[in-house]
Amino acid sequence: MEEHLNTLFITTQGAYLSKEEEAVIVKVAGKVRHRVSVNNLEGIVCFGNVDCSPYLMGFCAQKNVFIIFLSEHGRFLARVQGPTSKNDLLRREQYLRTDDPKFSTDMARCIISGKIINYCNVLKRALRDNRDKINAERVWQVVSHLGRCLLSVEQEKSLDNLRKTEGYATHRYFSVFNELILMQKENFPFEERTRRPPLDPVNCLLSFAYSLLDHDIRSALESVGLDPTAGFLHRDQPGRPGLAMDLMEEFRPFIVDRLVLSLINSLRVHVKGFHKSDTGAVLMDDETRRTLLVAYQDEKLKELLHLFLDEKISIKLLFHVQAMLLSRYLCGDLDRYQPFIYR
Repeated sequence: MEEHLNTLFITTQGAYLSKEEEAVIVKVAGKVRHRVSVNNLEGIVCFGNVDCSPYLMGFCAQKNVFIIFLSEHGRFLARVQGPTSKNDLLRREQYLRTDDPKFSTDMARCIISGKIINYCNVLKRALRDNRDKINAERVWQVVSHLGRCLLSVEQEKSLDNLRKTEGYATHRYFSVFNELILMQKENFPFEERTRRPPLDPVNCLLSFAYSLLDHDIRSALESVGLDPTAGFLHRDQPGRPGLAMDLMEEFRPFIVDRLVLSLINSLRVHVKGFHKSDTGAVLMDDETRRTLLVAYQDEKLKELLHLFLDEKISIKLLFHVQAMLLSRYLCGDLDRYQPFIYR
C-alpha cells in the first residue's frame, strides 16, 4: 500500500478494502494493514486481486473519490465514480488544449526536454559504470550534442522545429547505442533505429518492449480520465494514440533501452532466438518473447526516486503518477508538466 498525490495504490494481492466510519480500511489475511481517511483521498487504484466492499464503493462515490481497477500488470479494467464525474471536464479541457498552438508547443517542449535529459543520463551512467569498455570520447561527444539540443528546445517557439530537434537528438543518441552493447557484440550489431519492420535483433527487442510500454501508458491515461489519442507533440495522426506516444517519450531511454541492453549484456537473450522473415523483418521466438515479458514486468517493480515528489516510487506506479501530474497540469492545478527525470 502506497499513497502518492492523495491517491491510495493497492498492489498487495488478496487485499480487502472496506469502510469504517470515514476511513478506508485495508486488510490482508484478516489483519488491518492500512487505514486512511476518505477525506484525504482523491482516488484509490487497485492492481490485480483486490476486493472492495460495495458499501465502501458507494461511500466513495458519494464523496467523489474514484476507484480504479487494473490487472496485476496494469491493464485498465474499470473505474467506479459518482454521478458528478470530473472526467468530462478533464477531457473537454484536454481537447481545448490540443487545439491551442501555444499550449501544444509548450507541452511538446516539456516532453522533448524530458526525453533528451534522460537520453543524456543513460549515456552518462554508461560512462560512469563502463568507461573502460566503451568509446568514451564518442559517447561524450553525443552527450555534448544532446546538451546543445536541449538548449535549442528551451528556446524554440515552433512545434515543427521542436519535432526536428527531437528527431536529430534521437538520431544522435542511437548513433552510439552500439557502444552500450558490451557482450555478444558480434551477434547483436546495431547501426540505426529501424521500425516497421525491425531489421535486426536489437531493433526487434526495442520495438516489442516499446509496445509493452505503450500498453501501460495507455492504461495509465485512461485510469485518470484522459483520452490517449489526443496528443500535443504527436497530433493530427488519426488512429494513433497521440497522448500515449507523448507520455512514452520520457520513459523510453531508462526503462526500455536499458532493459534491452541488460538482456543482451547479461546473456539472457541469444541470437538463436531470432529469425528473419520473407519480408526482411527480424522476429523473436516464443522463448525470447517470454524472457522479455518477464524481465519487463520485473523491471516495473523497481523503485526510483521521484524528484518532484521527493520520494521513492515503483515504476509500476510511476506511469499513473505521471498521468495524474499531466491531468493536473491540463486543469491548471500545476504551472507546468514535470517529466520524470532518471538519475
